[in-house]
Amino acid sequence: MARLTTLGIGGPARWFVRAASEAEIAEACAWARERRVPLFMLGGGSNVLVADAGFDGLVLHVAIQGVELEGELLRAAAGVPWDDCIEQALGANCAGMECLAGIPGTVGGTPVQNVGAYGQEVASVVERVRAFDRAAEKFIEFSNAECGFSYRKSRFNTVDRGRYVVTRVDYRLRRGGEPALAYADLRAHFAGWEKPPLLGEVAEAVRGIRKSKGMLLVAGDPDCRSAGSFFKNPPVAPEVAERVRQIAADSGVTVRVFPAETGLVKIPAAWLIEQAGFSKGYALGAAGISSKHTLALVNRGGATAAEILALAEKIQAAVEARFGIRLEMEPERIGF
Repeated sequence: MARLTTLGIGGPARWFVRAASEAEIAEACAWARERRVPLFMLGGGSNVLVADAGFDGLVLHVAIQGVELEGELLRAAAGVPWDDCIEQALGANCAGMECLAGIPGTVGGTPVQNVGAYGQEVASVVERVRAFDRAAEKFIEFSNAECGFSYRKSRFNTVDRGRYVVTRVDYRLRRGGEPALAYADLRAHFAGWEKPPLLGEVAEAVRGIRKSKGMLLVAGDPDCRSAGSFFKNPPVAPEVAERVRQIAADSGVTVRVFPAETGLVKIPAAWLIEQAGFSKGYALGAAGISSKHTLALVNRGGATAAEILALAEKIQAAVEARFGIRLEMEPERIGF
């Protein structure tokens, strides 16, 4: 599985199928069900950590292709590379995805984890998700409201984890809409511009920022052997944030918090990690922290899944000991 993941880590799958149609997905699910074989759905492999022993079941690689844009509605098959959708939207001057440029992976994963970055989330543009229901053995479609979106979550990775295989996502965009410039890094990038940036200019700025943080897949860049952000920015109660502020103040540093779900605020996980004693470039054997961004754990060359997990757990323990906050890992762990 290592060659199918951006971390470049993972043992073999006992069975593997590349499904290029909905019929092949239904057939693969039926095969696994009849034999009582565990099944894992794989997309772009950009948000997974596969165990060194591999996966003792069937890996279903969703590879359905096809993108079409009708007015402001973009329909994309689950196997389409996510950045291809971004380019379709930009080419039609449609807003709603520009800040999500450069995110690795495929369309099918975007509603599952409610992909978000630089002030945007796909929850704001997803209109409908089509999926195969493994329990009912039929295809079903979900409206935006039925997806149960929240921060990096949906029904597909919480209450119904593993039940549905996403096959298509419809995104409702805004033709001629203004780009989103809510994120501080983007506002700083465009400060001083005489006129508002175009959608394409915002997307390129996002890719540039991602590249500077090792969050853009670039051949030959060792910081790209990662699963992206390994930890979620924790939403906490205001009183917890206040406690963290006081701990920071006692050390002569400050912390910025951001609005989150109702009544909560988010504290940057990268800040927590750095304040717990882990800097960019930190290494633990062949596993390490990116030299560009503290949130990315990287395969420095020949790393095992056990080494990556040991580093992640060491970081979790240090952050919890200092701040009383347990960081949640973002990548899905397979075969553990």
